[in-house]
Amino acid sequence: MGTLKNVGKQITEDQAEAKQTDRTGLRRALARFTAPQHVVHADEEREQAHKLGGTPIAELQARQPAMVCGTLRAVTLRPRAGVPALVAELYDGSGSIAVVWLGRRHIGGVEPGRRIRVQGVVCEASGTATIFNPRYELVPGGPC
Repeated sequence: MGTLKNVGKQITEDQAEAKQTDRTGLRRALARFTAPQHVVHADEEREQAHKLGGTPIAELQARQPAMVCGTLRAVTLRPRAGVPALVAELYDGSGSIAVVWLGRRHIGGVEPGRRIRVQGVVCEASGTATIFNPRYELVPGGPC
Protein backbone atom coordinates (compact mmCIF):
# COMPACT_ATOMS: atom_id res chain seq x y z
CA MET A 1 0.00 0.00 0.00
CA GLY A 2 2.91 2.35 0.72
CA THR A 3 4.08 1.74 -2.84
CA LEU A 4 0.83 3.00 -4.30
CA LYS A 5 1.08 6.20 -2.28
CA ASN A 6 4.59 6.74 -3.64
CA VAL A 7 3.38 6.16 -7.18
CA GLY A 8 0.59 8.68 -6.63
CA LYS A 9 3.10 11.20 -5.27
CA GLN A 10 5.40 10.62 -8.25
CA ILE A 11 2.60 11.29 -10.70
CA THR A 12 1.68 14.44 -8.81
CA GLU A 13 5.31 15.62 -8.79
CA ASP A 14 5.64 14.88 -12.52
CA GLN A 15 2.45 16.78 -13.22
CA ALA A 16 3.67 19.73 -11.15
CA GLU A 17 6.97 19.72 -13.06
CA ALA A 18 5.12 19.61 -16.38
CA LYS A 19 2.95 22.54 -15.35
CA GLN A 20 6.05 24.49 -14.34
CA THR A 21 7.65 23.69 -17.70
CA ASP A 22 4.48 24.86 -19.47
CA ARG A 23 4.53 28.11 -17.49
CA THR A 24 8.18 28.68 -18.32
CA GLY A 25 7.50 28.05 -22.00
CA LEU A 26 4.52 30.40 -21.89
CA ARG A 27 6.65 33.10 -20.25
CA ARG A 28 9.31 32.69 -22.94
CA ALA A 29 6.74 32.89 -25.71
CA LEU A 30 5.15 35.98 -24.16
CA ALA A 31 8.55 37.62 -23.61
CA ARG A 32 9.50 36.87 -27.21
CA PHE A 33 6.20 38.26 -28.47
CA THR A 34 6.56 41.51 -26.54
CA ALA A 35 10.35 41.94 -26.95
CA PRO A 36 11.81 44.44 -29.42
CA GLN A 37 12.68 42.91 -32.81
CA HIS A 38 16.46 43.32 -32.34
CA VAL A 39 16.31 41.32 -29.08
CA VAL A 40 14.39 38.50 -30.76
CA HIS A 41 16.86 38.53 -33.67
CA ALA A 42 19.84 38.37 -31.27
CA ASP A 43 18.27 35.41 -29.44
CA GLU A 44 17.72 33.57 -32.73
CA GLU A 45 21.32 34.25 -33.80
CA ARG A 46 22.67 32.94 -30.47
CA GLU A 47 20.55 29.79 -30.74
CA GLN A 48 21.67 29.11 -34.31
CA ALA A 49 25.35 29.76 -33.48
CA HIS A 50 25.10 27.37 -30.54
CA LYS A 51 23.50 24.67 -32.73
CA LEU A 52 26.37 25.01 -35.20
CA GLY A 53 28.95 24.55 -32.43
CA GLY A 54 30.26 28.09 -32.22
CA THR A 55 31.71 29.83 -29.20
CA PRO A 56 29.79 33.02 -28.33
CA ILE A 57 31.76 36.07 -29.46
CA ALA A 58 31.21 37.69 -26.05
CA GLU A 59 33.21 34.83 -24.48
CA LEU A 60 36.23 34.88 -26.85
CA GLN A 61 39.69 35.49 -25.45
CA ALA A 62 42.61 37.06 -27.28
CA ARG A 63 45.36 34.72 -28.54
CA GLN A 64 43.12 31.67 -28.28
CA PRO A 65 41.85 29.50 -31.13
CA ALA A 66 38.10 29.63 -31.60
CA MET A 67 35.25 28.55 -33.84
CA VAL A 68 32.62 31.23 -34.36
CA CYS A 69 29.31 30.91 -36.20
CA GLY A 70 27.03 33.72 -37.24
CA THR A 71 25.76 35.98 -39.97
CA LEU A 72 27.88 38.37 -41.99
CA ARG A 73 26.58 41.90 -41.48
CA ALA A 74 29.00 43.72 -43.78
CA VAL A 75 31.74 42.80 -46.23
CA THR A 76 34.18 45.47 -47.44
CA LEU A 77 37.50 45.73 -49.28
CA ARG A 78 40.08 47.62 -47.20
CA PRO A 79 43.69 47.61 -48.32
CA ARG A 80 46.21 47.07 -45.51
CA ALA A 81 49.77 48.26 -46.16
CA GLY A 82 49.15 48.16 -49.91
CA VAL A 83 47.78 44.62 -49.80
CA PRO A 84 44.12 43.94 -50.55
CA ALA A 85 42.12 42.76 -47.55
CA LEU A 86 38.55 41.49 -47.52
CA VAL A 87 37.00 42.47 -44.17
CA ALA A 88 33.71 41.06 -42.89
CA GLU A 89 31.74 41.76 -39.72
CA LEU A 90 30.45 38.51 -38.22
CA TYR A 91 27.54 38.74 -35.75
CA ASP A 92 26.32 35.87 -33.55
CA GLY A 93 23.79 37.58 -31.27
CA SER A 94 26.26 38.04 -28.42
CA GLY A 95 28.58 40.41 -30.27
CA SER A 96 30.56 41.04 -33.44
CA ILE A 97 34.03 40.13 -34.63
CA ALA A 98 36.02 41.28 -37.65
CA VAL A 99 37.09 38.53 -40.02
CA VAL A 100 39.94 39.52 -42.38
CA TRP A 101 41.25 37.65 -45.40
CA LEU A 102 44.58 39.27 -46.39
CA GLY A 103 45.44 39.25 -50.09
CA ARG A 104 41.82 38.63 -51.15
CA ARG A 105 39.55 40.99 -53.05
CA HIS A 106 36.56 38.67 -53.25
CA ILE A 107 35.50 35.24 -51.95
CA GLY A 108 32.55 33.58 -53.63
CA GLY A 109 29.60 33.29 -51.23
CA VAL A 110 31.06 35.66 -48.64
CA GLU A 111 28.43 38.38 -48.73
CA PRO A 112 26.22 40.24 -46.25
CA GLY A 113 23.40 38.13 -44.83
CA ARG A 114 25.26 34.84 -45.34
CA ARG A 115 25.62 32.44 -42.40
CA ILE A 116 29.21 31.27 -41.96
CA ARG A 117 31.42 29.33 -39.55
CA VAL A 118 35.04 30.46 -39.12
CA GLN A 119 38.00 29.01 -37.23
CA GLY A 120 41.16 30.81 -36.28
CA VAL A 121 43.11 32.55 -33.57
CA VAL A 122 41.41 35.57 -32.04
CA CYS A 123 43.50 38.72 -31.77
CA GLU A 124 42.81 42.36 -31.08
CA ALA A 125 43.46 44.77 -33.92
CA SER A 126 42.73 48.47 -33.39
CA GLY A 127 40.63 47.63 -30.33
CA THR A 128 38.44 45.15 -32.20
CA ALA A 129 38.36 41.37 -31.83
CA THR A 130 39.63 40.01 -35.15
CA ILE A 131 40.43 36.71 -36.82
CA PHE A 132 42.92 36.91 -39.71
CA ASN A 133 42.86 34.42 -42.60
CA PRO A 134 40.46 31.97 -40.93
CA ARG A 135 39.35 28.59 -42.14
CA TYR A 136 35.75 29.13 -43.12
CA GLU A 137 32.68 27.17 -44.07
CA LEU A 138 29.60 28.62 -45.71
CA VAL A 139 26.64 27.16 -43.84
CA PRO A 140 24.07 25.58 -46.19
CA GLY A 141 20.82 27.39 -46.68
CA GLY A 142 22.12 30.52 -48.36
CA PRO A 143 21.53 34.04 -47.17
CA CYS A 144 19.37 34.47 -44.10
